[in-house]
Amino acid sequence: MSARATVPINPPLLEWAVAESGYPLERVAKAVPVKEERLRAWLNAEMQPTMRQVEKLAHFLQRPFSVFFLPEPPKLAPLAAEYRRLPKVKPGEESPELRLALRRMLMRRETALDLMDELGEVPVPFALAAHQSEGAATVATRLRAALGFTVAAQLAQPDASRAWNAWRDAAEHLGLLVFQFSKVPLDEARGVALLRAPMPVVGINTKELPEAKAYTLLHEVVHLMLANANEEAAAINERRSEQQWQEVERFAEQVASMTLVPEVALHEVLQVLGLQQGPWNFENIRKLARRFRITPSATATRLVAAGLMTWPQYNAWRKAWDEYVSTLPPRKGGPVTQAQKAVGRNGRPFTTLVLSALAANRITSVDAARFLDLKFNHFDELRGRLVQGLGNASGV
Repeated sequence: MSARATVPINPPLLEWAVAESGYPLERVAKAVPVKEERLRAWLNAEMQPTMRQVEKLAHFLQRPFSVFFLPEPPKLAPLAAEYRRLPKVKPGEESPELRLALRRMLMRRETALDLMDELGEVPVPFALAAHQSEGAATVATRLRAALGFTVAAQLAQPDASRAWNAWRDAAEHLGLLVFQFSKVPLDEARGVALLRAPMPVVGINTKELPEAKAYTLLHEVVHLMLANANEEAAAINERRSEQQWQEVERFAEQVASMTLVPEVALHEVLQVLGLQQGPWNFENIRKLARRFRITPSATATRLVAAGLMTWPQYNAWRKAWDEYVSTLPPRKGGPVTQAQKAVGRNGRPFTTLVLSALAANRITSVDAARFLDLKFNHFDELRGRLVQGLGNASGV
């Protein structure tokens, strides 16, 4: 068939794919590229695209080529039925970038379950649950114990990136998947929890700094724990008022900060640094943050939970801190290989599953490359990094 010959797509499928993407028609047309009038003609069955144009549509909309020829659109649950409520995201009005990130993470989870079934493995159930009525300290103690990551091991981490890797490894042993997503603005989503079972998912924005990722990870794990106790529902089903939801968010923030910095460890480090009484200026909070390999913001939240700062003091400090940070130049990371990016994006459990399925001849090398979004010539390095425990790179 000539590349210029048209192909008979089903217009309702194109309409569905465009609507699901969240992109305006103008942006889709530009990606092909064709005039918006031509795209509308395809949608109205007045014209048909060429094979090459359908390929470009499939690539841009992140859909299989074959989907445009189905008799009717797939029946899928709304994305807002999958993730926990996000403070600045209205269900059903997610940005195209967030919608794509959510779909990719959901696909990886389904792939993981399929591969486990092929290999005869059983998912570890995520059994942790939490009630707000328990109090943040009680929940944090239980979460820290389940993670099995000691304070001594945390303080021994040489830098924030290694600390993040260790927290991620500990969380992935709880029966969940930790993925990273890119191209989503931080002010839309720093992290997200996909409320699925088995194997719920925590997604972390790659724009987060390494020292911020552990806090975001634990924050999302707390939301999974609340969902396990039926105290939280998917975004589309949440009926709490904004004030009530802020109480949930504050609870998750406190649990995350207390898990990162247990009470005894906090006071021991404060004594070593001579900061039992503060003052809580930028420099002193940064000293404390560097000790635990976390952000100053997470540290300030922890000081509030310990009764060493009030919420009004925190709010004033946070406003000044955000203004200060906005004046700083962007931080640049070191060189990252494609194999590092693959582990950072997919996590060690998912990456290991794909390589195990490949070794067992359950999938082809083409499948493995597609699942990991990594060219096959990088697989030897990938295996080496997993064996040496050098995965979970920050970049994607």
